[in-house]
Amino acid sequence: MASAFPMIAAEGGLSRYMSEIRRFPMLDPAEEYMLAKRWREHGDRDAASKLVTSHLRLVAKIAMGYRGYGLPIGEVISEGNIGLMQAVKRFEPEKGFKLATYAMWWIRASIQEYILRSWSLVKMGTTANQKKLFFNLRKAKSQISAFEDGDLKPDQVKSIATKLGVHEQEVIDMNRRLSGDASLNAPIRQTGEGAGEWQDWLVDETASQENLLVDRQESENRIGALRQALTVLNERERRIFEARRLRDEPSTLEDLSTEFGVSRERVRQIEVRAFEKVQQAVKSGVARMEALPAPTRPALPPA
Repeated sequence: MASAFPMIAAEGGLSRYMSEIRRFPMLDPAEEYMLAKRWREHGDRDAASKLVTSHLRLVAKIAMGYRGYGLPIGEVISEGNIGLMQAVKRFEPEKGFKLATYAMWWIRASIQEYILRSWSLVKMGTTANQKKLFFNLRKAKSQISAFEDGDLKPDQVKSIATKLGVHEQEVIDMNRRLSGDASLNAPIRQTGEGAGEWQDWLVDETASQENLLVDRQESENRIGALRQALTVLNERERRIFEARRLRDEPSTLEDLSTEFGVSRERVRQIEVRAFEKVQQAVKSGVARMEALPAPTRPALPPA
């Protein structure tokens, strides 16, 4: 499907690519619907290709919003195109919403995963709030006119932490990470306690191997329990539950009501019911584990 797509070459670069993708026509709703039906029901690759190429401009537009992470824009767009292809594969035209509405989530998710992988040489953390901080820190800094390099002022740290719902130390750490790696021998700013080098102030906060093992086991157990619990949901319940409860930036009731062709109140009811079903499934799973005889419970591997 991707073989006929234009590529961002070293010669000509972005401007040539943008010129090439403008040649692909936009689709009207009826044509989009018929192409999607042909792909879904008959596996028509030509139809799938037309669906993808008609939305390449959408990918480029979204990708431009991620230019501030120091990564080649061509690679960012390519990752977005992969997300678009995933969206086309899963698109269900019978539900009555446009492909662009559905594809935006897949495009953003693919780009963000690529960025996180590219920045993972120094581990940043993977919680929802940390991802939110990673993708919103620059914007938050610009809103309070924090344009200088180096550490943020305490009041700036507090303002950003409050706005993004994270700890102040996380803001400090992420800002240093995004500002680029610094030498441990670099001098720190003069303070009331005197000057020095960064390495003079480093403290080993690494948890013991035993604690790391327990934390990892608990995390794996929670993830496994959630995955198992999600199996009690039907396709629509799971889509709404994940979009509203498990995403870094939850979908709005309005977006989901458009996607499924129902009222916002109905989406809210489905979300609440899905949450109750997942909650009950998790409780049942925990109860079954606790009912097992001690020798048969999963044991931690030897340290």
